[in-house]
Amino acid sequence: QVQLVESGGGSVQPGGSVRLSCVASVATFEDYAWGWFRQAPGKGREFVAHITQGNNDWYKDSPKDRFSISRDNAKNTVYLQMNNLGPADTAIYYCAGARAGKIWPYWLESKYDDWGQGTQVTVSA
Repeated sequence: QVQLVESGGGSVQPGGSVRLSCVASVATFEDYAWGWFRQAPGKGREFVAHITQGNNDWYKDSPKDRFSISRDNAKNTVYLQMNNLGPADTAIYYCAGARAGKIWPYWLESKYDDWGQGTQVTVSA
């Protein structure tokens, strides 16, 4: 059974940075495409970032310039580096894996097969 475990969330002050990690218990991590989604209080879950098998990355328009997704196939881990955080970034962040490797459109939740339980990020003074 595939398990995705996110970590790295917590409380951070406005302007701060956080790096989220997602460790996946899959034998073929390198074949997956990976995504990060988030759900703010009282809102639906939304796409944040996507990384392909070949390390091409794609982002939601905002916060495109502040976030960076990366992957380490040797560690079965996908990361989300988040900088210059603001209160609007407060959310539960989820990682998701797509077994197909290449998916389109990558911002649709239904394109992903496996999901983590999420990690809370709270941005407040």
